[in-house]
Amino acid sequence: MTEEMVTRAQAIDTATLSDALDKLGLVGQCHGITPRNPDFRMAGRAFTILYGPPAKPVGTVGDFIDDVAPGQVVVLDNGGRTDATVWGDILTEIAHRRGIAGTLIDGVNRDVYLCRELGYPVFSRNAYMRTGKDRVQLEGVNVPVTVGGARVAPGDIVVGDPDGVVVIPQAHEAAVLAAAEHILLAEKGIREAVRAGMRLDEARDKFGYHHLQTREQA
Repeated sequence: MTEEMVTRAQAIDTATLSDALDKLGLVGQCHGITPRNPDFRMAGRAFTILYGPPAKPVGTVGDFIDDVAPGQVVVLDNGGRTDATVWGDILTEIAHRRGIAGTLIDGVNRDVYLCRELGYPVFSRNAYMRTGKDRVQLEGVNVPVTVGGARVAPGDIVVGDPDGVVVIPQAHEAAVLAAAEHILLAEKGIREAVRAGMRLDEARDKFGYHHLQTREQA
């Protein structure tokens, strides 16, 4: 779990990382998740939170934020619910002050004004003002969760940018990053060849563009 891997991932856009995941037959694209500000970008290792419906007596939404290390990404699995928020201004302020890399929610957040004002990255399904207190409760901390159809385990690398969020499984991060870096080099070669006067179809053929994301055979 080296910071070098996070730094490498941070330098690659999510579209390229998505292609690399496809090439390796991995699902890490978080479908339906978007940034609350198109300028938001984040990269870090996952600190996961699992929510569920309330019991009787009702549990709480949890006070986990002080246990999140600087540079980590808070990942909240609220089952894709859009009727009750699990993140707001107090958490945004504390996370920003603590140097947390960002927040990823399979659900909604509120108080969008503050995350935009502070430049604190929040990626979620949408914004909605209704509180999750007494509507959801904490079920687990640092357990595997699901966000937008992608499995997220504690310590996985999470990368977000204007195109969305991808999750790189820790067990495969070296292979995913190597594949993504290869794709970047190939696409750079295509652009440079076209600028030098080569036809696009010839440049794409030269650098194997149409198969860069094709799944590798076992």
